[in-house]
Amino acid sequence: MINNNPIGLFDSGIGGTSIWREIHQLLPNENTIYLADSKNAPYGEKSKEEIIHLSNKNTEFLLEQNCKLIVVACNTATTNAIKELRSKYKVPFIGIEPAIKPAALNSKTQKIGILATKGTLNSELFSKNTEQFKNIQIIEQIGYGLVELIEGGKMNSIEMQDLLIKYLTPMSESNIDYLVLGCSHYPYLIPQIKKIIPKKITIIDSGEAVAQQTKKILKETVGRNENSNLSENTFHTNIDPEVLNGILENKYTVIYKDF
Repeated sequence: MINNNPIGLFDSGIGGTSIWREIHQLLPNENTIYLADSKNAPYGEKSKEEIIHLSNKNTEFLLEQNCKLIVVACNTATTNAIKELRSKYKVPFIGIEPAIKPAALNSKTQKIGILATKGTLNSELFSKNTEQFKNIQIIEQIGYGLVELIEGGKMNSIEMQDLLIKYLTPMSESNIDYLVLGCSHYPYLIPQIKKIIPKKITIIDSGEAVAQQTKKILKETVGRNENSNLSENTFHTNIDPEVLNGILENKYTVIYKDF
């Protein structure tokens, strides 16, 4: 089936562009529309009801742009709202969850760490997904302040370095051999994280798996864009687009919209 309509993605800010990059790399012909709800970031500190409300609003914006499939490029929105989204809208949804399973199945020390937002770690879906690995010690750490620094353009700041050292050092000392990044903002911190944790610790995020799932769902349901021309990739944000432009290296169209 041929379908040239765009893939829609939304996140509580710019972090989901890490997911967008994986999808764009795997499916370069697909048109995309990305929605950064930076004004309401981080979702991780909000109630489940607020997260569902914001996710509905983001979905409706993307549906107005005729998106054929929506990627919830936010761990917190996925774990708190995707069930409601799938029951309310007919469009296929692809969520992003912390990659606990591959870490747990491959861990030699039986100890893995997860760095995520409060909203993700406290969600019912996260709890359900971790219950099956009772033989694995999962060391959880809420990444207080990390999303705010990234959204504020302070990714490489001293404040960021201090927080990462504070959060990651106890995990390293606990003998974890896998570190799961449970927020789509966090892959942008991998270069800094690698300087803090031992090389023997493997870092896992969900980007590649989400891209592969997107490809699968397009093929099975709504159809691929078979146009060989360069794809159109548009980004929307509801705050000053400077940070989003920066992370995209000023290569794409970024539109300010107060939604």
